[in-house]
Amino acid sequence: MNTFYQLWGVKTPSEAKQVIDSQKKGWVSSTASNLEEKAISLVGEDIYNTLIKGYTEKQWGRSALELPSFIINRLPVRFTFDNNYFSDRFQGIPIGGYTKLIENMLEGIEVKLGVDFFAEKEKYTSMANKIIYTGPIDQYFDYCFGPLEYRSLRFESERLSEENYQGVAVVNYTEYDIPYTRIIEHKHFEGIDSEHTVITKEFPAEWSVGSEPYYPINNDRNMDVFRRYRELAKQEGEVVFGGRLAEYKYYDMHQVIASALKTVNDLA
Repeated sequence: MNTFYQLWGVKTPSEAKQVIDSQKKGWVSSTASNLEEKAISLVGEDIYNTLIKGYTEKQWGRSALELPSFIINRLPVRFTFDNNYFSDRFQGIPIGGYTKLIENMLEGIEVKLGVDFFAEKEKYTSMANKIIYTGPIDQYFDYCFGPLEYRSLRFESERLSEENYQGVAVVNYTEYDIPYTRIIEHKHFEGIDSEHTVITKEFPAEWSVGSEPYYPINNDRNMDVFRRYRELAKQEGEVVFGGRLAEYKYYDMHQVIASALKTVNDLA
């Protein structure tokens, strides 16, 4: 509601819904064929043009008309004055950060870093009865149907001689002409008290084979290719394909953790 009030001066959910309904241009959420239609059907033109269009096209490097409608389902729409992004009952981050969490999970397990799995694929797959593979599914099959498309990222970090740069951990920049999508100020995640601060700017980047894949681009062409790889994966009885890259799926963190726990339980 704070956003609606700033844009239109409305103070009640019913007033906000009236404005949104007047801006939907006849689009219906259930029949939307792309992200732009879906977004306008949910929040109207003002919110779409102010907060969604520029950020989305910057993030994905494509027109919103070319992106699948389901991507926008990640955006919460609430008619309350609660400024929290998430609605989950429990929210938090691991004490000491995710590196510490993963180090604790791997305690007592042999870990090899800097290893090219594909250089000795046969050797590594013969070391266990089950292999859990979380890398790109197209790379696993040597891109035999062609590479799937992803978006990548690059990061620029700075140490600043000030206690507090932006007051919160993350600020998103929705304008298309600002090249980064967000600035992260790390100290606010754990409330660190220091005389300096470190910020990181996150820039969307084009992906090519060999660069770091972050976000699968789940348009029709890529999904057709992925389905062919998935059929091959079903024939790899000793390999479990899981995660964003192996399943070519845009998982949020809580979703991928739930998927991993379910997969492990199924294997038990």
